[in-house]
Amino acid sequence: MKNSLLKEAANENNIKWQNMIKREKPLYSRNNDMRTEFERDYTRIIHSTAYRRMKHKTQVYFSPQNDHICTRIEHVVYVDSISYTIAKYLGLNTELTKAIATSHDIGHSPFGHQGEKVLSEISKRDIGESFWHEKNGLDMVDKIEFLEDPNGNKQNMNLTYAVRDGIISHCGEIDQNNIKPRNEFINLQDYKMPNEYAPYTWEGCVVKVADKISYLGRDIIDSITLGILDKDLKELYEILNCNSDQVINNTNIINDLIYDLCNNSDLEKGLCFSDKMYEMINKLKKFNYEKIYLSDKLSKSVHYFELIINTIYNLLKQSYKNFEFARKICPDLLADFEDWIKNYWNLERNINNKNDVIFNIKDEKQYYKAIIYYISGMTDNYAIEMYNKIIGF
Repeated sequence: MKNSLLKEAANENNIKWQNMIKREKPLYSRNNDMRTEFERDYTRIIHSTAYRRMKHKTQVYFSPQNDHICTRIEHVVYVDSISYTIAKYLGLNTELTKAIATSHDIGHSPFGHQGEKVLSEISKRDIGESFWHEKNGLDMVDKIEFLEDPNGNKQNMNLTYAVRDGIISHCGEIDQNNIKPRNEFINLQDYKMPNEYAPYTWEGCVVKVADKISYLGRDIIDSITLGILDKDLKELYEILNCNSDQVINNTNIINDLIYDLCNNSDLEKGLCFSDKMYEMINKLKKFNYEKIYLSDKLSKSVHYFELIINTIYNLLKQSYKNFEFARKICPDLLADFEDWIKNYWNLERNINNKNDVIFNIKDEKQYYKAIIYYISGMTDNYAIEMYNKIIGF
């Protein structure tokens, strides 16, 4: 209902406020800065290289030649738009939803969820821990991405707790209604699996739901555009309860989901769809998985992604014991990786590097972890380019 969550909005009247705006380290300030804490987070995010690289990362269809097919950065923009509409109607802090939504997929690997699975298999085998993009997103903003301060020094992004929490808590893959925030102020590095904890803020919960609304709607439209669903449109019309002469488009699907959520949510029930809409969402999700994500067209690319990521990883892994030999195979990749890892290792670094040291170069597993971080930051196109250079002559 309208303004039904206003009392719990992220502002100075909220009992959690000081925890929400807490940063791991003090952040420099300017005498003429007009921004709020969450606005500062938002601008820090959009000026990061990890954010910019999302324009060339897979949402569902990798490296699309059709400019009208969604990439990862477009998905992020949709989640921002959807969460803004929901938060504004319910009386929540739209500055916070904007910062969370804009950064929520900053840890996604190249080639979407298929790339994520490949990196997770590598990570479990060589490091003994899973790789998942929500946790990698937190690590990206906490450890990997850095910005220059006014003096030209490289610093960690140092975002507020509420935004960091929204990143690691955003998993929209779950089948859950009545979503409410948790009360516990936890160490976010204690997360062991996706969706282990609810978000700390109502705004984080909104982004979590907006993520699902976005991909359910847009993935269908992209698949219709590419002709993937030509044989399944009758079933889709039945799920959406539409007549065959009605138009199915992104706006209609998303608008209906937002309207239903906003008019069924309150402090007691949480973020909640009506029973009828929630049933439709589950049918739609099942349809998407069967007809889109597990389709023959997409499944044929899985082995290609595995080949690219494993080839790059194995060469960089080999470089730990024989860097010069690996460099001869693909000098461009090894040079780029060396320039990258120097920002984080415990050996001599540039005098302007004020970001945290996170890799002990004497620890082989930490070196492998560095490779996984490095690959996870790649765009689809860069990974393909490096693979082609490795196997080329």
